[in-house]
Amino acid sequence: MRYTHTFTLSCALLALSAGHAAWAADPESCTTIRMPEPGWADISATNAIAGIVLEALGYHQKADTLSVPIIYRGLQMGQADVFLGNWMPAQKPMVEGPLQDGSIVSLQSNLDQAKFTLAVPSYVAAAGVKSFADLQKHADRFGHKIYGIEAGAPANRNIQNMIKAKDFNLGDWQLVESSEAGMLSQVTRKVAAKDFVVFLAWEPHAMNTKFKLNYLAGGDAYFGPNYGSASVHTVTRKGFASQCPNAGKLFAQMKFNVDLENRIISDILDKKQDAKVATRAALKQSPELLASWLAGVQTTQGGDGLAAVKKALQLK
Repeated sequence: MRYTHTFTLSCALLALSAGHAAWAADPESCTTIRMPEPGWADISATNAIAGIVLEALGYHQKADTLSVPIIYRGLQMGQADVFLGNWMPAQKPMVEGPLQDGSIVSLQSNLDQAKFTLAVPSYVAAAGVKSFADLQKHADRFGHKIYGIEAGAPANRNIQNMIKAKDFNLGDWQLVESSEAGMLSQVTRKVAAKDFVVFLAWEPHAMNTKFKLNYLAGGDAYFGPNYGSASVHTVTRKGFASQCPNAGKLFAQMKFNVDLENRIISDILDKKQDAKVATRAALKQSPELLASWLAGVQTTQGGDGLAAVKKALQLK
């Protein structure tokens, strides 16, 4: 009788333990996910997408705006969890070492067919500026200036290295560093006056529809071939995917596309919509993405992840 009671109690405890394991998709330490962003419209859009999905699953997203070098340092020190904005090859010099030593882990390419290099308005291209090699021929009209984004950004460093090396005879040119918004404000003024301007441009972004622009050829050594053809990668701190397997699975499957991001960015910047409103609307128009992102992903309570997100978005 005593043996029977002990056996029954043991079975009950095992069942309780098994039920608890099924209930908890990730440990409690994973319920807040730190996802810094650099203030770029495209990464703000993808962070907003991730935030809506995470919230529906029961997670809390903490998204601070930080410079790219500080974001990577935070990942290396375990002070950040996930970054959706590893643009390659532009950021290769900054992340190559941490990726090799394992202090930063690349989960996947979350966006293919992106683009990131120098560009000019179409009227400047029509005047003969179609490659990096054409810039110096019109140096005075450009004011010997290239407009970039925030100080410390890897793309800015590429431009500075190009100037320092005097490539394309640009040794006496100046990089004007600013925020994304500041740079685009300067471009807007230059375009309105039909002045010559060369600046960092990328896709996806609303600038591709706001301005008629041409990406410059010949910058392969600094921005990659095919007019700065790029891919954007999801990177994490060391151990994130193993310590938080449910969230890790989500981020390993969350892949975006240019049309989705352009739609959200345009609604936010051009139509002045709230980021969450624009993102929810875009996700409702792309329900097929949710199924691939959430395959095998649970809520923090162990429920069906896809069903929870569809419910939050009021999708059938």
